[in-house]
Amino acid sequence: MNKKPQRTKNRGHRENRGTFGKWLFLITVGLFTLFIVRFAYIAINKDVQHVNLRSQAEQIYTQQRIIQARRGDIYDSEGNPLATDTSKYTLYAVLDRTQKSSDGKPLYVKDRQKTAKVLSQYIDLTPKQIEKILKPRGQAYQVEFGSAGSNLSVSTMQKIKNRHLPGINFIATPARQYPEGEFASQIIGMATPKVKNDNGTEETNLVGQLGLEGYFNKQLTGTNGLRKDKQDIYGYQIANSKQVTKKAVNGDNIYTTLDSQTQHFLENKVNKVYKSSNANSMTAVVMEAKTGKIIAATQRPTLHAENNPVWRNMLVQDAYEPGSVMKILSLAAAIDTGHFNPNATFNSGTWAMGGGKITDWSSSGWGIISYKDAFDMSSNVGFAHVEQDMGADTWMKYIKRFGLLKKVNVVGMGNEVNGYTSFKGTLAQANTAFGQGITVNVMQMMQAFSAIGNNGKMMKPYIVSKVVDGNSGKTIKKIKPKVVGKPIKASTAKKVLGYMQGVVYDQKGLGHDYQIKGYRIAGKTATAQIGGAHGYLTGDTNYLYSFAGMAPAKDPKYIMYVTLRQPQNLKKSATKQIASVFNPTMKMLLSQQKITEKAKKKVITMPNIVGQSSDDANKELSAKGMQVIVVGSGKKVKQQSAAPDEQVLTDQHIILDTGGEYKMPDISGWSSADVQQLAKILKLKVKENGNGYVTQQSISPDTTIKRGTTLTVQYEAKN
Repeated sequence: MNKKPQRTKNRGHRENRGTFGKWLFLITVGLFTLFIVRFAYIAINKDVQHVNLRSQAEQIYTQQRIIQARRGDIYDSEGNPLATDTSKYTLYAVLDRTQKSSDGKPLYVKDRQKTAKVLSQYIDLTPKQIEKILKPRGQAYQVEFGSAGSNLSVSTMQKIKNRHLPGINFIATPARQYPEGEFASQIIGMATPKVKNDNGTEETNLVGQLGLEGYFNKQLTGTNGLRKDKQDIYGYQIANSKQVTKKAVNGDNIYTTLDSQTQHFLENKVNKVYKSSNANSMTAVVMEAKTGKIIAATQRPTLHAENNPVWRNMLVQDAYEPGSVMKILSLAAAIDTGHFNPNATFNSGTWAMGGGKITDWSSSGWGIISYKDAFDMSSNVGFAHVEQDMGADTWMKYIKRFGLLKKVNVVGMGNEVNGYTSFKGTLAQANTAFGQGITVNVMQMMQAFSAIGNNGKMMKPYIVSKVVDGNSGKTIKKIKPKVVGKPIKASTAKKVLGYMQGVVYDQKGLGHDYQIKGYRIAGKTATAQIGGAHGYLTGDTNYLYSFAGMAPAKDPKYIMYVTLRQPQNLKKSATKQIASVFNPTMKMLLSQQKITEKAKKKVITMPNIVGQSSDDANKELSAKGMQVIVVGSGKKVKQQSAAPDEQVLTDQHIILDTGGEYKMPDISGWSSADVQQLAKILKLKVKENGNGYVTQQSISPDTTIKRGTTLTVQYEAKN
């Protein structure tokens, strides 16, 4: 009876365990099923609590990188680079010993002593100093080497890299390279790196600070691109995973008008005078008279000067009183308006007027002299009289016609000053006629001078010839010669050039130092007072000395303007110091021009055109480059000055005789050989004086002539 209840109890326990096991199994299966469903959901939808796992994984294993756009280059007139992109490198060393490559090689500095010894050969630190940096206090992942390890060139970086030092790496930053150094530095300017953070992406771009770099910064600056690189869990780039999301667009290229040979020559000459004279500053510009094209320009101090570099373009940003070179313009205005009589006289030295006094550079003067002498000898009193004769209103009209007191706006030269004059009262008005009491900038003067050298047509100076697309190579902007006014008549310009020659060659002229053997120069010297806080400065060293010269004098090809401010060393006169820049530079240019002109001449065989109509013969010979002169009133050619099959030069004068009535041609600039050919055809007697080329002829052009008449000609050496 006692055993039966025990069996019942054991069976109840077994039933309970079975029930629990079933529920446990069901719960386990349920949870497992739930996990499978959840994982399937995540695997299919890639989403956990509204977080996209695909996006998160891409963010972790995808790195966005900048594709650096190339900044546009700046070139000289021949396409040689003056400013171009490069990279500068910052050296750093990895010290974390856990950094190893996938095959176990160390990516950290393993041997400090060896690394220090090698690096000391390339950066300005001793091995001991480098070892100290490589062993910092506390833990450091990596270290840098200060200024000694910064701004390393590509070549230095490559040399260090070739030594295969573990743990030694570089950070590249965009930089600007100026292959020609101080070459027109104030015009080219400078571009420096600037870091910008955009949407979490850090990029370093070059930004132009001044000069062409600053003026054209928007065009020169390209647009950086973007790419995505995928990495594995170890941080290594997955092959063929690069994806460009935005293409880089390179900046535009700027081409200047600067001639490298002339620019280098000018830089050397200016540098020598600047140092020897210990001047406060200097400027020098060479421009083509007929186009306004600037082929060389420089200043001292430069942008890259070791002591007191000048961060401005003095050619447009400095306003100054020009002194007596202004007499070129006041003389032109007086001649153009009929108010200049070269033979009239005045009493030089001093002249009281307008409550003040005008004084010549030689206060005692030279007695009574002519107005021509006033220009040769640079008399302030004489030009005060000239201004008074013209009238202030007339003179101001010409100041404006010559483009003074307003910006020239040379493309590529920003922040230009206007210049200023109060122009109030007779004394102040008279002062401006000889360049005091009025301020200008160099480009304003170059523009004004062009009217003298270009038959009255004033040309806008330009230093940029074109802008070229950095990607397609197509020209997107071209700058051509531009006439900006005609302030004076062509006849006036020629007369002014004649008086400017007097400054250089007349006995009384002050510009004898600017004579160049074999060439004729037109010019004007100047010694301008410099204004200070308490009036004009005194002493021989406190002047702005300058010279404006044009050559060849008869028909200028080049205009050159040099200024020398406050030279402290006057053992050699300021005039001679400026001449040591002007003379060799101008001589080189004129010699090159002569060689170029000779190269253009071709030798051809003279055809037989006797019997042809004069019009047909003229067209045929002109097409070959010959200078055809038809004499006579007939319609057909009866004889020709050069015989058939004779070898002649393309620019040679060929005279065609058509018979009938003869009129005298204009023979200005003819050689003696050409004159003799004409005399032979027209049966004239010739009386010749001088050497060179015809400047005067006794029988005026278009005068009817008879055979046997005597023709007297005057020759002078060609400019």
